[in-house]
Amino acid sequence: TAGRDSYIVPMKVEESRDSIEAFAKEIYQRAFDWLVRSINDATSAEHIYENVADVVEFGLIGLLDIFGFESFNNNRFEQFCINYANEKFQQKYTLDIFRSVQDEYTREGIDLDEITYSDNSEVLKLIEGRMGL
Repeated sequence: TAGRDSYIVPMKVEESRDSIEAFAKEIYQRAFDWLVRSINDATSAEHIYENVADVVEFGLIGLLDIFGFESFNNNRFEQFCINYANEKFQQKYTLDIFRSVQDEYTREGIDLDEITYSDNSEVLKLIEGRMGL
């Protein structure tokens, strides 16, 4: 329906499903673009600093999603390499963030409950070890 006009378009079930998925993706994309644009507008240097031309260095907000995964019926070598790289990155992130914060708090005498996190070193040993790939 557009205004007072109605349109009926006959489709097969699969075509209807494809149309619904395309429509949902478009809505998601527009919402995501709006969100990013809103965040950028709220945090942009042009809007925050009065004399933007005089600013030598701007602050930076970085976002990185490292917890995503994909599941395929048949994983190929390419997917294995991607998963391996993600596991290596996850290990580095864990070491740099969780362990370093715990060590720093300990050095500074700040009471902190132990942070529990998943250690993926055994998975990496399987791949990198002597009998690994």
